[in-house]
Amino acid sequence: MKNYLLRHLQNFFGSLGSMSRQPVSTAMTVAVIGIALALPSALHIMVRNGTAVSGGWEHIRNFSVYLVPGTSLDYAQRLAGEIQQQQPVQSVTVISAEQAFEELQNSAGFGDVMNTLEDNPLPHTLVVQPTADAPPAALRQMEAELLTQKEVDLVKLDTDWVNRLNAGLDLVQRLVWIAAVLLIGAVIVITGNTIRLDIQNRRAEIEVSKLLGATDAFVRRPFLYIGFWYGLFGSCFALVLLGAGFLLLNGPAERLSSLYGGAFHLMGMDRSTAMAVFGGGLLAGLGGAWSAVARHLADIQPRV
Repeated sequence: MKNYLLRHLQNFFGSLGSMSRQPVSTAMTVAVIGIALALPSALHIMVRNGTAVSGGWEHIRNFSVYLVPGTSLDYAQRLAGEIQQQQPVQSVTVISAEQAFEELQNSAGFGDVMNTLEDNPLPHTLVVQPTADAPPAALRQMEAELLTQKEVDLVKLDTDWVNRLNAGLDLVQRLVWIAAVLLIGAVIVITGNTIRLDIQNRRAEIEVSKLLGATDAFVRRPFLYIGFWYGLFGSCFALVLLGAGFLLLNGPAERLSSLYGGAFHLMGMDRSTAMAVFGGGLLAGLGGAWSAVARHLADIQPRV
């Protein structure tokens, strides 16, 4: 057991030394693997941020009911009570015409305009907040029922674009999984091709080893460790790329959010994404090395 572990340790560091003797090709292979791993991870992070943004805009499901100007405040409050009793409604807020007029007077750019008006042209408004699980069909039905009342002038309900955003995010998430599978396959092919070239370069050494009685497992071991190192270094390079991309985008994203009055903060890479990058890189590196060795090692036999 001691000799077995010692051989593994020798192959573990020996494969690293073999890669260091070819720094240019090793660096290029690691860079390609890192980019292939970083692309689906970056798309996944973008989807997470998009989901966070759409989740922060859930208040957009609220809709406003504008009453006909001149409608009494008592009717507005009575209608608010009737709407409150309906199933998909969480709360109803009544904004009187006087309150809305005062808010516009205090708003920048509207104060001078509102002061020139002799009468208040604004109607009473009801702001309806649906429940979180309210189906769009129920909201549409409520809109149609409210518009049948002669005191209701307009119902502003616009949740279609939020639904489109969520549907788009679901589509992109599915594309991320497809891209991840394809790019992991590309990593396996890249690693396998690199290992294949290494096997061909060491063909004479392998033939001598087999002539001296080396088993296929003994010959295969250093190439598997080379695949392990490629996967590990490629994963580390992918994490560096993702971290650099986050630093470059964080400042502009926060400035854009502040311009729209939001408090959105760009989410970087979480622990599960980092573990997926490491796991995918190591498995792809080992898988590529194993496939290359299994395919080419059997063809190399010692010539007696």
